[in-house]
This record gives sequence, structure tokens and C-alpha cells, in this order.
Amino acid sequence: MNMLESRNTVILSYFILGFAAFTALFPLALMLLNSLKTVPEIIASPLAPPEQLVWENYANAWKHSKFSRTFMNSAVLVFLTTALVLSTGSLTAYVLARKKIKTWALVTAYLLATTTAPIQLFLFPLYFGFAHLGLINNIFAVSVVYCAIYSPFSIMLLRTYFLAVPKELEEAALVDGATPWQVFSKVYLPLVWPGMLTVALIIGMYTWNEFLIATTFLQNQESRTAIVSYFLLSGQYETNWGELMAGAVLVVMPIIILFIFLQKKFIDGITGGSVKG
Repeated sequence: MNMLESRNTVILSYFILGFAAFTALFPLALMLLNSLKTVPEIIASPLAPPEQLVWENYANAWKHSKFSRTFMNSAVLVFLTTALVLSTGSLTAYVLARKKIKTWALVTAYLLATTTAPIQLFLFPLYFGFAHLGLINNIFAVSVVYCAIYSPFSIMLLRTYFLAVPKELEEAALVDGATPWQVFSKVYLPLVWPGMLTVALIIGMYTWNEFLIATTFLQNQESRTAIVSYFLLSGQYETNWGELMAGAVLVVMPIIILFIFLQKKFIDGITGGSVKG
């Protein structure tokens, strides 16, 4: 009876996982399928295979969206945001994990509140401040905004990794004459790098896909991100759906490729951070 129940549990688990995988991958497959079709074919039957592969959709999407420029802008924005979040978040998480803070409950409440607060509350004051300082269309300034938005989540996650490191390692390093900075950089950072990688992937994905702030603060063609330029592919009176699907494939492909190559390290980082809270 136990073997039968175990077998049924395995079958049910695989069925649920298969259904979840199908639900997640079906929109991507449909997008890829329609990116190689003409507009009349898409309208006639979105689920049918293309009669002839229309590779021109990708060339047109790349040209009309100016992806050669906007992809570079997105990459620079992702790099700056990730660097800022990791550098400031790791230092903050280390202090919160290793130092006794009497107001820790208040700090936790503040981090949780800032994590859940909608960005629309700060959008207009930020815009007026940026406009007054002449920072509109400044990619670095926008990366600072992203850093402020994503830092609370990153600090809470990184703190769990620092807590998982035995405190005896820190005490041994201090006895050997290491400075606090050396303890942080030489002892802790090499041990929490899976968490750093996990945060980098999550923040990079959020930054690459973010639309509201990017379209508000990066308005001219020279500073637009890929997701904003893709949105502009949709015409006011007429839309080339094949070109639109091709543009969507081009936008999501870097994230998918990066996750495929780093998925094992990403999963290890997520599970590693749950050891101790």
C-alpha cells in the first residue's frame, strides 16, 4: 500500500509539474511561432504553423525599435543598478546580520514597508526633482532610483546568507589581526557569493523588464531602454503583429539565455539562503 501511494504521489507530482511547465512555456512558444508568420496568417489562425518562415520580422523589429542602441542602454542600466545594489546591499546586510541592533524590529518594518510601497507614490516628486536637477534622460540617475527601490528586498535576502556563515570564522580572522573590512571582503563575501549571484539575477531581470520608471525618466531616443522601444512598435492605427512578436522574442531572449546558463547556481543560491533566517 505504501509503495502504491508513493507511486501515485510521484505520478501526481509529475502531472502537476508538467501542467505548470506547459502553462509557463505555451505563451513563449506561441510568441515564437507567430514571430515567423505574416499578419494575415496570425489573424487567420494564431495556433497554426507558418506556411513560410518570415525572418524579415526580426530584421524589421530590430531596425524599427533601434535595438542596437536601446539594448546597450538596457545593458548599461542593468550593470549600474546591479553594481549599486550589490555594493550597498551587501554592506548593509552584513551589518544587520553581525551587529546587535536594538531597533532591529523597526528596521525590519521599514524594509518591509519600502518593499511593498508602490512606486507611483514617489513618481511625481522624483520626476520634479530630476527635472529641476537636469537628470532626465540620465541613465546613471535612473539606476540610483532602481537601487533605492530594489535595495530593501536585496538586503533582506542577503542578510540570510550572512547569518548562515559561522560567526567563529569572523572571530578567528579578528584574532589573526584582520581588519573589519578584511573580514567582510576576504571571509564573508567568498562564502555568500551564491546569494550575491541570486540577487544579481533577480535585480537584473527586474531592471531589464521595468517599464514605468524607464519611460518616465528616459524619454529621448538616445536613452530609451529596450522594453520602452519595444512598446513603441505598437502603432496607433495599425500593428504588424509578426514584427511585434519578433520584437518580444528579441527582448526576452537575453534573460532566458542567461537564466538557462545560470539556473543551477540560481537555484542553489535560493535554497542556500533559506538555511537560516
